[in-house]
Amino acid sequence: MMKITTFNPQIITTNADDILPLFEELGFKIKHQQTGIGELGIKSIVMEDAGGFKIDISEAEDLPKETITAIRMNVDDFEEAYRKLTANGFRNIYGVHSTNTASARSAIMVSKSGITINLIQHIRK
Repeated sequence: MMKITTFNPQIITTNADDILPLFEELGFKIKHQQTGIGELGIKSIVMEDAGGFKIDISEAEDLPKETITAIRMNVDDFEEAYRKLTANGFRNIYGVHSTNTASARSAIMVSKSGITINLIQHIRK
């Protein structure tokens, strides 16, 4: 059975630099940052506040709109989670494609009502 390992808010945008100052003012600090992810060259920033709350801010060029508010959901079984989401009416905004790197697989899934989940499985070696 699939296990959710992370579940937190995420902002996916075409310009992360415009959003970072607000969350820094709210007490969040950059905990982890990675650039050039996958074939889309995504920039990923994980921020955390003193209470341990996290927010992800990701930057990508090819989005259906300038900013998407989402939930990042890391799982231990990408295929099972993908099937569950599509069975519940979610669609992958990139069609059948996912972002694949040596360390993770990801797909941005959107429901008919507009709920957006960035489905991720980290690949452990």
